[in-house]
Amino acid sequence: MAQVAQGDAVACRLLVQRHLSPLVGLALRMTRNNSEAEDIAQEAFVRLWKQSKNWQPKAKISTWLYRVAHNLSIDAIRRRERQGVASSDMTEIEDTTTNQSGMRHKQDVTNQVQAAISSLPERQRTAITLVHHRDLSNKEAANIMDISVDALESLLARGRRGLRKVLEDQREDLLGAQL
Repeated sequence: MAQVAQGDAVACRLLVQRHLSPLVGLALRMTRNNSEAEDIAQEAFVRLWKQSKNWQPKAKISTWLYRVAHNLSIDAIRRRERQGVASSDMTEIEDTTTNQSGMRHKQDVTNQVQAAISSLPERQRTAITLVHHRDLSNKEAANIMDISVDALESLLARGRRGLRKVLEDQREDLLGAQL
């Protein structure tokens, strides 16, 4: 961060290369909108650059960035809800599958799971995304969400139960020929 604060372009580029994709992924899973997710990641980096001169290494940069992206995503979701924009009006996540049946099945499963995750309450969705999709530890995810590890584990348990309930009817479809 000291190099970033001094305007080192290489340090800035490395920081973006390391963290851009995970930030966009987090925001995309939360907002289900490609352009909004990219804007959120960009805003997180803008806020980091503004903080760079006063940076105190109390937390990892990734934790700080995730927390900012998480908060910006929640703000975007709430703003959308206030404006009355339904999630069905939002841009769908890009479908890049080929015509092969295996890839099509995999994409169908992915879409069903993403829809199920999107149906979870905001905090459960965030906890599931941070721990299971971003591979953060419970402690890191709890720090990002500004909650205790116990509270995070409770959100994860409720989120998993909710997913299990939503996806139970689709179990055979999700497992395909593996049954």
